[in-house]
Amino acid sequence: MQRFVRWTLSCIATFIIAVTTWIAWPLSEGLLAPARAQSLTLTDRHGVPLRRTRADDGSLTRWVPLATVDPDLPRAFVAVEDRRFYQHHGIDLRAVARAVRDNLAARRVISGASTITMQLARLVHPVGRGWNDKLVQSLWALRLEAHLSKSVILEQYLNRVPLGQGAIGVGAAMQLYFGASAEQASLGQAALLAALARAPSSQNPLVDPSRARIRRSVGLAALHTQGYATEDEVLRAGLEPLVAAGAGRPFLAPHFTSRLLQEAEQGGRLLSGTWRTSLDLDLQTELEGEVRQTVELLADRGGRQAAVVVLDNRSGEIVAWVGSPDFWADTAGQVDMVISPRQPGSALKPFLYAMSFDRGITAATVLADVAKTYQTAGGPYHPRNYDREYHGPVRAREALASSYNVPAVELADRIGYASLLRGLQQAGFTSLSRPPEFYGLGLALGNGDVTLLELANGYRTLARGGEWSRTQWFASDRTAGTRRRVVSPRAAALVLDILADPVARIPAFGASTPFDWPFRAAAKTGTSRHFTDNWAAATTANFTVAVWVGNFSGQPMQGVSGITGAGPLLHRAVLLTGNRYPPGDLVHPADLGLTPVTICRLSGLRATAQCPGVTEYFLPGTEPARHCNWHVDGGIHLPVEFAEWAGTRGTTAAGSHGPAFAVVGSETASTPATAAGHRTADAPSRLTIVSPVDGDRYQIPPGVAARYATIALRAAGAP
Repeated sequence: MQRFVRWTLSCIATFIIAVTTWIAWPLSEGLLAPARAQSLTLTDRHGVPLRRTRADDGSLTRWVPLATVDPDLPRAFVAVEDRRFYQHHGIDLRAVARAVRDNLAARRVISGASTITMQLARLVHPVGRGWNDKLVQSLWALRLEAHLSKSVILEQYLNRVPLGQGAIGVGAAMQLYFGASAEQASLGQAALLAALARAPSSQNPLVDPSRARIRRSVGLAALHTQGYATEDEVLRAGLEPLVAAGAGRPFLAPHFTSRLLQEAEQGGRLLSGTWRTSLDLDLQTELEGEVRQTVELLADRGGRQAAVVVLDNRSGEIVAWVGSPDFWADTAGQVDMVISPRQPGSALKPFLYAMSFDRGITAATVLADVAKTYQTAGGPYHPRNYDREYHGPVRAREALASSYNVPAVELADRIGYASLLRGLQQAGFTSLSRPPEFYGLGLALGNGDVTLLELANGYRTLARGGEWSRTQWFASDRTAGTRRRVVSPRAAALVLDILADPVARIPAFGASTPFDWPFRAAAKTGTSRHFTDNWAAATTANFTVAVWVGNFSGQPMQGVSGITGAGPLLHRAVLLTGNRYPPGDLVHPADLGLTPVTICRLSGLRATAQCPGVTEYFLPGTEPARHCNWHVDGGIHLPVEFAEWAGTRGTTAAGSHGPAFAVVGSETASTPATAAGHRTADAPSRLTIVSPVDGDRYQIPPGVAARYATIALRAAGAP
């Protein structure tokens, strides 16, 4: 036992001597030499520079001596990062004790107790973040303290600390965020930079202004607590802008490049060289102009912000990304609505229908658009349509194209909102992270927050035959990423066919909508509650465009719906994209083997001689077996579930009356034979052109290619 004790003491003594000798050993000459910063240039897909994180010569900024740095900067970093910096010798034992206590209480690492010297040690001698690495970092901190003065340590740290968006050191960060030098920092600027040191990639003002503002408040509070600033100075500093207008210029596509750099930093990628991104700067510039025009047109109705994203369907490349009308307008300009979750309203319905088609529902399935109550965990739920009307028997095709809410809730009830949530998450809507019960049946109507990028990639998934894959930041990136099947190719094709059907959307939106293009495209809108958010998305065979219109603050607009707000912006964005990239031909249901059957417009059953017939496509095995039994002897016999609805129907919009409905199993109701927007039996059969009308004049919009200079013909009456 004594021999073991002596051996142990000998080992400890040897270790102490070795460590002491190593700490006392002189530092190598090049260890603290200013590192030549790596230069990173981001270009668009054609090689046009978008942004440089360093100067052309590769230097970040000149090394800033501590003596010339504005005093508020070192004070702020000491206050936020290491308030006992001038008292300890590299390791703050009180902070270590506090960290151990907090980590044990939380049963996880929530505090690291790193001093400024320890952080400098990791910058000049990089190590990991495990316990062994922490020991090495601590020993290096002791060695630095043994050879360097506090002022040298602080100067080294302030010139090496990463502060987000590729900025290394306070000089680069001051130039990037504020367009100023480190010699002239304000109190608010110093507090913000100091508070960024712990999470620079995700909390800097170019990526997340709200988090940056919170972090600045933390820095200001620390400065006040430690006597570096008065209460009045802190209040004034809190009113300073987070970034200076045009501070980071020149750089283009600011939201796109800022997000790309954040992703690269969080992924540990070395920011050097030239990266050819997937962005098309010419299209980006045009869309930025369209976004600005949109908010100008909607300003009198409370629409102040808008966003657009464009994806290449085949590769997933991000072709355009406009996060706000003006990145430099004010603090709100840095909010990026391409990645900020909001409620999408009806824009999620296509995914519900695609999942339903894979479960046996058909485009001809009649859904009951009648008053109905669902008993939920939150109490009775009474879904209502946007127009506050009920439309009786509605085929799934018209229910989706006309965006009726009540049929969508019925479908969600059939497949289960938990299944709907899983399907949406499989389609890339990862922002829907709450449990199914949080959303309930309202998920069918878009009551969960998603991002515009998720929505665009979801519609791209439908255009890709129901196969999801990640979006790509770089041009010609052929990296094999995760791919997964969300819905079947046939179900996806059927949904696209419905969304590209101008006739099916007439009952709700009329004959003229913003979704008339000179090529086939599938489009859908969404409006959140109280007109807070407008969404619209369109996909062709080759590209997908998604737009958002609203207010960052969540303030409602004045009666601006997806059709009137986001719709016109989508229309122009799709045309501009189609000018540069061939739209291609959307797959037709018949191309994938779906079976065409002539059905009754009203019942969805096989048409008879008495039925107004229409061709519908069916997944094999789902075709209706029975012939229509709703049209009998010149009248219409509805199932009993429509009795109450039929009893509320008066005259048609034009005031004419059709033959009576006979409700099977109930009394006959004297109502017109116009159900779900279908023509009555006694409607005039003469063919009438309803658009263009006599006297209309047309002019080709400037910049529109001749192949897009077309006029839509609308007719009604006889086939």
